[in-house]
Amino acid sequence: MIQINTIAKYGFLFLLLLPLSGCFWEKKTEAQEEKPITQTSLSPSVDVIKVTRGVLTQPREYIGTTEPIKEIILRSQAQGQILNFKVDIGDKVTQGQVIAQLDDTLLKAALSKAEAELVSLNSAVIEAQADVISAQAEVKSNQVRLAQLEVDARRLEELYNEGAIAKRDVELAITEAKTAKQSVKASESQVNVKKAAVETAKGRIISQKAAIEEEKKRLIFTQIKAPSSGYVLEILKEQGNLIQPGGEIIKIGDFSQVKVNVAVSELELEKLKLGKTVNVNLDAFPEQKFTGIIKRISPAAERDSRQIPLEILLNNQEQKINSGLLARVRFSNNETPPILIPESALKIGNPRETKLSNTVFLLDNINGNEQVITRKITLGENKNGRVEILAGLNPDDRLIVRSTGKIENGQKVRLSAISTIN
Repeated sequence: MIQINTIAKYGFLFLLLLPLSGCFWEKKTEAQEEKPITQTSLSPSVDVIKVTRGVLTQPREYIGTTEPIKEIILRSQAQGQILNFKVDIGDKVTQGQVIAQLDDTLLKAALSKAEAELVSLNSAVIEAQADVISAQAEVKSNQVRLAQLEVDARRLEELYNEGAIAKRDVELAITEAKTAKQSVKASESQVNVKKAAVETAKGRIISQKAAIEEEKKRLIFTQIKAPSSGYVLEILKEQGNLIQPGGEIIKIGDFSQVKVNVAVSELELEKLKLGKTVNVNLDAFPEQKFTGIIKRISPAAERDSRQIPLEILLNNQEQKINSGLLARVRFSNNETPPILIPESALKIGNPRETKLSNTVFLLDNINGNEQVITRKITLGENKNGRVEILAGLNPDDRLIVRSTGKIENGQKVRLSAISTIN
């Protein structure tokens, strides 16, 4: 009886409160409907990047070794013992610098002997010239005597014609005149002989002077001088060795420029030409980029590998690039790289789609709001998740690559935290 009264009591209270609770619920629902829905809560978040240029495939790398632009093997031009070297391997030398000394004792003695012989020859010329003067004086004397004898012979002939003297006296006078005439001719011949002796002596002097100059050159050649500036690469003889003319002494490298020899694939030949610039990296200088110039392209490929030998020049004004450094050469075309975008930008809304769309979504700021605009593009090659764009995009366009929801032209969106634009 008590339980029935209790249930009836609580049921009566429930009926009294039911209208009040219905009013409360109704007011709460109305309040919720009056709450405004903001645009931000509906705008999808997008990842945005700036459009850039690039290459799908990096150019092939070729390995070479640095060498001096010129290597000179210095040879001896004289015979002698190497007394000393004035430089060592790695030393810098300048043109004309003495780098080694040969023993010059014998050459100095030979030069002194040749100079003494020249003095003797000069004396012989003076003596021969004196003989010429003496012979010329004798000619004059004989000419005077001949003239006198001819006068005497004519006078005696007149006396003979007058009958004053015998014919024999006239004949003797004529004979003496003829003899004197022969003496004049003989003395004139002697003058010519003496003059020839002078010329011969002078010729010996010229020859001796040439011999002296030759000895002086040999003496100069005992000082081995650098023919050009560079660095000592190798010393080919030891101090104390006897060297013959033409013997190799020292090797010098000119590092004003450095060359790199590489052999490239025949497939690269079409885009290579003399004077074209190439990119060169040296492992010794990992933070520095070098630009080389193609100096020589071999007209013949290597028989076994069918590769084309090239010679590339690098400027080395600071003389910091040494010989034997590992060089990595890349041949890139000088055309402007194409625009590249991620494949994800062509699959927005359907990332599992294999076919790439020819429409992209760009971000534009209109009246302070970030809005989506669509644009048609022309696709090129694609590789490793990147696609070439042949037309339709410009560098620095703001490209949407991902979205948290479906987007369309003119729609307002929000930038994600990982977007790479300012």
